[in-house]
This record gives sequence, C-alpha cells and structure tokens, in this order.
Amino acid sequence: QVQLVESGGGLVQPGGSLRLSCATSGFTVGLFAMSWYRQVRGKGRELVVRVSSAGESTIFVDSMKERFTISRDNGKEAIYLQMTNLQPTDTAVYYCHARRGALDYWGQGTQVTVSS
Repeated sequence: QVQLVESGGGLVQPGGSLRLSCATSGFTVGLFAMSWYRQVRGKGRELVVRVSSAGESTIFVDSMKERFTISRDNGKEAIYLQMTNLQPTDTAVYYCHARRGALDYWGQGTQVTVSS
C-alpha cells in the first residue's frame, strides 16, 4: 500500500523556520520525482519545488528561492523541505507528491501557519 505521510507543520512566527518531512512506503522513492506543493485556502494547489530521481532540484516559486530547500534520503524513503525566513504569505497546506510516468501519489498534507 502506497503511503506518503507529511509531518513537521505548525505555527511559526515570521522569520522562523520549519522542516517538513514526508515519510513514504509502498514504493521506491529513489525512482520517483518528488515534489512539495502548497495550497492556500481558497486557491488551487501550487507546485513549490521538485527533486528529480537524479537528485536535481528546481524551485518553481520565485519568492521561495534562497529560502526553501528540498532534499531526499532514498535510504530512509523520505524527502524533506527546509523552510527558512518564513512569511505570512507562506501560510498554506503543504503536500508531498511522487510521480513516475503514470504513477502519481499524494500525501494528506500538513498545515503551515506563519503568524505573530
């Protein structure tokens, strides 16, 4: 059974940091492109950052460059999102996503709230 379980979200003050984790099972993370998406309340899901199966990462949101870093640990079948200098505009539900060809898996999401 395929599972992606996000953790590490929560409430943080502006300027703070969080590290999101995505623990997976049921498939081989190393063979998949792994991504983090976010969804702001009332809006659609947005691709934030992706790391390819070869380990190359791409950030798709300009405001997150220099602040967000994706990493993967194939041995632990997990990926991570290190977020620094968080701002209220980063408030969203963050989702872990895996894709390989027609295979497409989602986690249930973790809420990140940035507020003073």
